[in-house]
Amino acid sequence: MFDFTDRDLDKAHDIRIIGVPFDGTVSFRPGARFGSSAIRDASDGVETWSPVLDADLEQVKYADAGDLELPMGHVETVMAIIREAVDECLNDGVIPFLLGGEHLVSLPAIEAVSEKYPDLVVIQLDAHADQREDYLGVKLSHACVMRRVAEVIGDTQIKQIGIRSGTRAEYEIMRHHNTLTTFRDADLDALLDWVDGRPVYLTVDLDVFDPACFPGTGTPEPGGIDWWTFQRFIKTMADCDLVGLDVVELAPQLDTSGCSSVLAAKAVREMLLIASA
Repeated sequence: MFDFTDRDLDKAHDIRIIGVPFDGTVSFRPGARFGSSAIRDASDGVETWSPVLDADLEQVKYADAGDLELPMGHVETVMAIIREAVDECLNDGVIPFLLGGEHLVSLPAIEAVSEKYPDLVVIQLDAHADQREDYLGVKLSHACVMRRVAEVIGDTQIKQIGIRSGTRAEYEIMRHHNTLTTFRDADLDALLDWVDGRPVYLTVDLDVFDPACFPGTGTPEPGGIDWWTFQRFIKTMADCDLVGLDVVELAPQLDTSGCSSVLAAKAVREMLLIASA
């Protein structure tokens, strides 16, 4: 089975998993701070083999750095700690893979990765635009993370897939900069053309999935994708140069069945496989 416990930092690795148990800016239902530990627990029941990707995690060199220790009440300090951990990955020549936590944890990771890769592009899977200038006057919020990312790398360096919720102003921004796309085959082909060999940071907010198959998230939105759509997307991304990844917004206590945690662990497996390809 796919289990993090035997993947410590003493072993040679190309990908480093970092748990980021932070949900200090969530705007609806908290609990994403427990996401990384729930993914680890659920991974013990997930096979290492991916039939769709025809690949096995047993052949992937990855390590688990465990969870960062974060002061929940001080956002700027949390951002600095995440940034330091990602910088360490990049200095060691390994790909950072964050397990959130809320979506704001992506910001310091993308900032760090973009310094190493100035032509970085970001692909966001999400139910929400996250393009607000601020949320209740606060600029460092999970509701604003892609607006902050755009300020770092530029609006035209972002593609957003699965978005089905946002303000009028957010949709105006996305349409103006042509960031929105879909999971249709033709659009996925166009996405690869847009990437054009550039390094990619892939951020997956798990609320991109429909609540019917993924209820364990703080801000569920009807109309999301299913597992098969995600796998079709992942198979497309196997042709990209992934230099950073994250999975965020699992709030495991909101799904007492545990199915959301299992889906999240399986998504992590697929992403590890394409990052190592």
